[in-house]
Amino acid sequence: MKKYFLIIIAAFSLFTKSFAQDSNVVNRIKKHINFLASDALEGRQTGSRGEELARNYLLEYYEKNLPCVTATVQKFNFSVKANPHDTIAKHNLVNDQPAYNVAAYIDNGAEYTVIIGAHYDHLGYGEYGSSLYAGSDKQIHNGADDNASGTSAVIEIAQELCTLRTNHKMKYNYLILHFSGEELGLYGSKYAADHLNEFSFFNGAMPKINYMINLDMVGRLQKDGGLSVSGVGTSPTFKRVLNNIKADSFAVKLSESGVGPSDHTSFYLKNEPVLFLFSGTHSDYHKPSDDADKINYKGEANIIAYTMRIIDSLDACTPLSFTATKNEDNKETPKFKVTLGIMPDYVYSGEGVKVDGVSEGKVAANAGILTGDVITKINGEKTKDIYEYMAALAHLKKGDKAKIEVLRNGKKIKVNAQF
Repeated sequence: MKKYFLIIIAAFSLFTKSFAQDSNVVNRIKKHINFLASDALEGRQTGSRGEELARNYLLEYYEKNLPCVTATVQKFNFSVKANPHDTIAKHNLVNDQPAYNVAAYIDNGAEYTVIIGAHYDHLGYGEYGSSLYAGSDKQIHNGADDNASGTSAVIEIAQELCTLRTNHKMKYNYLILHFSGEELGLYGSKYAADHLNEFSFFNGAMPKINYMINLDMVGRLQKDGGLSVSGVGTSPTFKRVLNNIKADSFAVKLSESGVGPSDHTSFYLKNEPVLFLFSGTHSDYHKPSDDADKINYKGEANIIAYTMRIIDSLDACTPLSFTATKNEDNKETPKFKVTLGIMPDYVYSGEGVKVDGVSEGKVAANAGILTGDVITKINGEKTKDIYEYMAALAHLKKGDKAKIEVLRNGKKIKVNAQF
């Protein structure tokens, strides 16, 4: 049986390698992201005209290009209070306003359904206070990586699933979900997880879910980075399958936890196995500079190919059992009163905390910390991972000074920070 399983993976690896190198795939991804992240959509804020334009784009694409799917929308309501200290916030309170998830269903006549999802909303003009933009003028946050990249990846996966089902019988149904309201607090995915029976193709019954894959920010694969895949501890099958799947051109970092700051959490809390794919943060995160011209399109195509290997391999398996997980390494996130003003590289697998971005005017920038530095100590406390880093910050308060040790191009450097 194991030999047969490996043969399936090897054969499909060859197929998805050619898929990733297909210029048509790259061109479609580029087309999707360039539309979704264009100024015309004004940042796709939840409940906005831009969200409506994105929603219509998704529905029209599925209806015109993927006859194997049934596409529809799901309405939910959201409420949010803006940060009163945000200089570009223009709303004090939005209460019980409508927004929409988009669904595309591939019915293979199976007992269990697999969910492939991504959120398609973003920050608009940053009016609800989530922007990391330091300026005071009004600017569109286009969200090319966050999360037009995940949205386009899910469209391509749906397209590939339609192609595969013409060649062989698939064991599971596939529900493609595009969530809105993620940036405001997982509104869309929370609602969907509770109300899957509302979709007409389930005839009022809650479907049996096999597992859920969430793709959030998969468009900025770096040469020295890789892909983070978390949630592998939510089912014993995940470890067995993923350990036998190789990526063509990037490293893969596996982690256990089923909880994270994205839509898979809503399904994990329903006791469903989940995987979360993420290519890492960067200095453009939640800023107007997250634009389409910075996307690594070939890298995203390779991530889609890798995801298809996972899906195809799991399609050959029996329905997955669920396992609850704790936070990575069973560690709790410490509370702290100060921040350094960096964007950690969550995909980095070495010892220390690698800096993937530095916020202008913040503590790290003032101390001379640079993108690419690896923070190894704060006031003598080792920071071999993100948890030790946060624990060291938890010992500091506003007004404190700290000596920070970093590795820069292999050399140890000490800087002085003022919080």
